Amino acid sequence: MLSKFAVTVSLAAALGAIALSPAAAGPKGKDAPVTIFVSELSFSYPHFVFLHAELEDEAAKIGNVKVIKSDGQLSAPKQTSDIEAAVVQGVDGIIIAPADADALAPAVRSAIAAGVPVVTIDRPVNGVPEVLANVAADNFTGAVHQGEAVAKLFPNGATIVNLQGVPGDKTAIDRNAGVHKALADKPDAYKFVAEQTARFSRDQGLAVTENVLTGLPQPPQVIVAGNDDSALGAAQAVEARGLKGKVAIFGYDGSTEALKAVRDGSLAATVEQFPGKQGRTAIRTIVDYIRTGAKPAQSNILLAPIAITKDNLKDAERFPLLTQ
Repeated sequence: MLSKFAVTVSLAAALGAIALSPAAAGPKGKDAPVTIFVSELSFSYPHFVFLHAELEDEAAKIGNVKVIKSDGQLSAPKQTSDIEAAVVQGVDGIIIAPADADALAPAVRSAIAAGVPVVTIDRPVNGVPEVLANVAADNFTGAVHQGEAVAKLFPNGATIVNLQGVPGDKTAIDRNAGVHKALADKPDAYKFVAEQTARFSRDQGLAVTENVLTGLPQPPQVIVAGNDDSALGAAQAVEARGLKGKVAIFGYDGSTEALKAVRDGSLAATVEQFPGKQGRTAIRTIVDYIRTGAKPAQSNILLAPIAITKDNLKDAERFPLLTQ
């Protein structure tokens, strides 16, 4: 694994290849060369690996678009530093999946003030309405569909363990609120017997689930998780206790591994939030603006997630990858 120093040097080298020039004051023109700096939240998550691969593919299809790739490493200070360096070096635009919606706001605001348009992806920054667009899945709606999938499988009610995401993170907040909303009409039927953060982590999903299963008098019928990694960790804990097939686990993200788990029965469902479409939409939106000045019809571009079960696996964006 590259050290933080090596990653920083690599990024500096990539940025240094750009001619030093002020950000363009107006449209660059159709087919003009464009350089976009992209800071993903973390490449430790399959979601962002796939999102970025699709973004790069779309950039190649558009043509004459250079993408500078950066791993945000879940670090607001790193992303702030990287944005500042990108602006100094004269990139034409920035796409960022912010590690912290508040902490990244000053850097994003400064970039826009310097004439560099910014598109946020997967999640927004707070208090910066000047952002060209936020391209993301509607996490609240996706989690409502997650809860509806629970209700469909357990129409008479169920005991539920809820593995939440990172505390304070908007994505985690929306997903938690959505699944509660879906089941709120029948609080006596759908009982949340434990709710703890698993921080979107497989290791935490495993550890928290082990602890919860130890503490409960009997296993829950359902485990809902804030993302696929924590759901897959929960599946490990459930299987280790001989409970596979007795506890229905619901993930969120539609990762390739989660889709395989749905196919094989380790997970009951996952939520497809179309990261590939997010990446393609983001790069096309910012390039169109840089070249022609065209702004998107709406600044908050939300894609509608869907719940994926065995019955509709083919609707998943990464379904073709299941055979690889």
